[in-house]
Amino acid sequence: MDIVFIQGLKIDTVIGIFDWERKIRQDVVLDIEMSADIKAASESDHIEQTLDYKAVSKRLIDFVRGSEFQLVETLAQKITDIILDEFGVEKVKLTLNKGEAVTGAHGVGVIIERCRG
Repeated sequence: MDIVFIQGLKIDTVIGIFDWERKIRQDVVLDIEMSADIKAASESDHIEQTLDYKAVSKRLIDFVRGSEFQLVETLAQKITDIILDEFGVEKVKLTLNKGEAVTGAHGVGVIIERCRG
């Protein structure tokens, strides 16, 4: 399998368990690796035969901006569900970084891997 990736996709959303977090928007940053067979696209040079990372990005931006989850774990799972279900990806690895949510840390979040089926 080949890997199509999106790195550093920054999206603002409502995320967190504290009352003050429910009243503001925070950035989350996504790094995504998607396993897909892109051999046909490499031979034909046609976007219809590959995984369109722009389409994936647009879908995730719309979803994440409209979401209001408490846990990054929940948001991460929903994102991987969308990628697997809507884009025919066989496997996805997602790093979701909530940024400086912990004093002194450059980032905190989760890394999850999910497979189709």
